[in-house]
Amino acid sequence: MIYIRRIPLPAPLADELAMLTGVLAAQASVKARDLWGRARLPRRGIRDVLNRMAPGHQRCMYCGDSEGTSVDHWEPISRNRLRTFDWLNHLLACSYCNSSQKGSRFPVDASGNPLLIDPSAEDPFDHLALSLSLGEYRPRTDKGTSTISVLGLNRAVLVLGRQQARTVAAQALRAWYAAYRVGDGLEQQRHIATVRMQPLADVHQAMLRYALAPGAEHVFAGETDLLAILRNPDLRVLL
Repeated sequence: MIYIRRIPLPAPLADELAMLTGVLAAQASVKARDLWGRARLPRRGIRDVLNRMAPGHQRCMYCGDSEGTSVDHWEPISRNRLRTFDWLNHLLACSYCNSSQKGSRFPVDASGNPLLIDPSAEDPFDHLALSLSLGEYRPRTDKGTSTISVLGLNRAVLVLGRQQARTVAAQALRAWYAAYRVGDGLEQQRHIATVRMQPLADVHQAMLRYALAPGAEHVFAGETDLLAILRNPDLRVLL
């Protein structure tokens, strides 16, 4: 899971969502899920903007692996009907994360504060630590613990995928550096695209962060060349 920068909606779509929220606020008898189901054009507009925000090839904003196929309500409709059309409550999710994992689960602490990370509102790395060698997440906070559980972030397919993504990213970064040394701009772009468009963007993002963190030499033991590449400022501005 990585931080997702939320972008503004086109004004006509934002106005329509506000109108639909007004309908829900004014008419308690209107079922929010039914109204959401009938609002096909607004849902399509939301999905289009979420696709532009998503990492890689429109990847799920929770697991980062599978293609995002649906608009998920971070805070479920069943919990807060007035957030049904709230742009800040929409994320792109794969069917597995949305239906098989998260569903209507929305853990909160004793004070009612959410214990599920919203990657468009906070940096997941504040709550989660990714082991690059194991491909597994470890919680930094209670919110991290709950998020790992609710979204199944350590399910086997993701763990194996992250291990592979780490290998692919390292190969592409070394190839980028070889092209960088000889000034081959097209080759540099090709290898950067390989890294950026891979699934599981949390892996290369973690590599970039850990390269500048205390203990980086231990994390990248035996890979001093890769560590130097990850610290290259010309690379970092591209990723």
